[in-house]
Amino acid sequence: QVQLVESGGGLVQAGDSLRLSCAVSGRTITNYAMGWFRQAPGKERDFVAAINRSGSSTNYLDSVKGRFTISRDNAKNTAYLQMNNLKPEDTAVYYCAASLRTSYAYTTDARYNFWGRGTQVTVSS
Repeated sequence: QVQLVESGGGLVQAGDSLRLSCAVSGRTITNYAMGWFRQAPGKERDFVAAINRSGSSTNYLDSVKGRFTISRDNAKNTAYLQMNNLKPEDTAVYYCAASLRTSYAYTTDARYNFWGRGTQVTVSS
C-alpha cells in the first residue's frame, strides 16, 4: 500500500517562502501523477498544483501561478511544492495526492487515488 507523507509546513510571514515535500513509500513515485491540494478552515478542499509522471505537464491554481512551483524527484521518490511570496490567503492545510492516471496533471481531487494526512501552512500578515 502506498503512503504519502507531507512535511515542510510551518508559520511564516507574508512574503516568505516554504518548500513542501511529499515522500512516497510502498511503491515508486513513477507509478503516479502527483498533486497538491489545500483546505482552509471552513472551506472546501481546493486544487493547488499538479504534475504528470514525466514532469512534462503541470497545472496550477490561477492565484498561485508565478509564485508556486511543483516538481518531482523520481530518484528520491519525492514530490515538492515550492511556495514563494506567500500571502495570508495561502493559509491552509496542504495535502499531497497521487494518481494512478499518470499521463496528465489532473486538477480535480476525484482523479487521485491516494492522499497524505496534510501539513499546516500559516502565513501571518
